[in-house]
Amino acid sequence: MLRLDPGEGRVATTRAFTCWEGGGEYNVARGLARCVAMRSTIVTALADNPVGRLIEDLIRQGGVDGSHIGWVPYDGVGRSVRNGLNFTERGYGVRAALGMYDRGHTAAAQMRAGEVDWGALFGTEGARWFHTGGIYAALSETTPAVVREAMEAARSAGTVVSYDLNYRPSLWKAIGDTAQAQAVNRDLVGKVDVLLGNEEDFGAALGFTVEGIDPDLSVLDPASFGRMIERVVATYPNLRVVATTLRRARTATRNDWGAVCWADGVLYTATQRPDLEILDRVGGGDSFASGLAYGFLSGHGPQHAVEYGAAHGALAMTTPGDTSMATLAEVEQVMRGGGARVAR
Repeated sequence: MLRLDPGEGRVATTRAFTCWEGGGEYNVARGLARCVAMRSTIVTALADNPVGRLIEDLIRQGGVDGSHIGWVPYDGVGRSVRNGLNFTERGYGVRAALGMYDRGHTAAAQMRAGEVDWGALFGTEGARWFHTGGIYAALSETTPAVVREAMEAARSAGTVVSYDLNYRPSLWKAIGDTAQAQAVNRDLVGKVDVLLGNEEDFGAALGFTVEGIDPDLSVLDPASFGRMIERVVATYPNLRVVATTLRRARTATRNDWGAVCWADGVLYTATQRPDLEILDRVGGGDSFASGLAYGFLSGHGPQHAVEYGAAHGALAMTTPGDTSMATLAEVEQVMRGGGARVAR
């Protein structure tokens, strides 16, 4: 979809927007392509009009393969199909970030099971990692079946399946709220290898709560998250890895940031970064996911993987837009504890 960003202004009063491409799956694919030079592709559908072609052009600039984009004829008005828009403010200080979706009747939301040749993607093309999430599953009555079909094909081919719960109240409120979100996500998580989410995601999307945290998330204890993850894994023994970011938003522009990763019965904790300065928080979790995936795909263990994820997510939030502009060298410098002294 297309993100329209008012920069330092507000959606309701701005006179200009900067456009970025974005989306939970795409942000992860772009992070892998741009930051760590891994080949990636996006499976989606776009209305064939100038806005769709703009999104395609941005995808190409991001280094992500677009050969699996399905193009849907446009009727000239958008009565039957359109492209999704996301209006998002970055927030500043005591003013929180604000997002507003405008993505009803989109081409991606109208995708149906049977339309994508997943066997070619996971078999012939040899995709090693498939990532999707709860935002796409919430877009329509048909999208959960698309996700389920893709997961089953990936697992049959031996491809790793990762899923970010990514609970968004605005997407579920008209179609059953948390009850429907949990019904959909509980079905899909049984087909997942690597599960991602934060404390709200696990609670609203799956019904698992983190004990000992207050509504303001003033203290984020990794051990409390570890106990919650143990309950999740006991319910879904198919899970090989469960990871979550730990974010306390002191203000919109100063966050405590960290992450944990459960694998093989052990909880691994990333370096905690208290009072991290934030320019644009959107996409931090997706960049964590791509860093984590890179860590595992490149043969590193869980500790290195969660460190890659946390460092990549921290860097992604220092630049505007949904996607990462960081390099692998910068990620590894942050992992080593390198400072921000000017490089010349």
